[in-house]
Amino acid sequence: MINCKKLLTFFLSIFFCAVLTAQPRQGQLAAEIALPSASGDTVKLSSLRGKVGLLDFWASWCRPCRVANKGLVKIYSRFKAKGFEIYSVSLDDRKEDWHKAVKKDKITWLQVIDPGGWETPTAQRWGIYALPTTYLIDKEGRLIAMDLEGKDLEDALKDLLGD
Repeated sequence: MINCKKLLTFFLSIFFCAVLTAQPRQGQLAAEIALPSASGDTVKLSSLRGKVGLLDFWASWCRPCRVANKGLVKIYSRFKAKGFEIYSVSLDDRKEDWHKAVKKDKITWLQVIDPGGWETPTAQRWGIYALPTTYLIDKEGRLIAMDLEGKDLEDALKDLLGD
């Protein structure tokens, strides 16, 4: 006969693991992130308050991330003056690889690093399991969309910031 106590404990542990690793949901306030920039200064995600922000998780070794960067460069140049900012979190292990990719991809927005890939506290807290992963954040710091890219991101920014 199956031990009901053990079975219940097993299912509860699976449930709590799923809850703890779940990604943030639309409408929630963005959890604070405070990580070092290329210059070594700590930059907080909350520094974007008052602007529409895009939280971008990426890594230099991630091909889809590098392709996405090309599109973000264009979008950023178009909407920056209207109050749009990007906060990119690199999950690279080596800072040198990160610096090279930022330079090569011509990234000019906020860049921070949390070395260690999927195991970093930031990646764990945000439930990051794929790269790139992005969150669109409103001026009050609430999550309003996830993984928008290209025309969908542009349309959302037009709605939020005007054309």
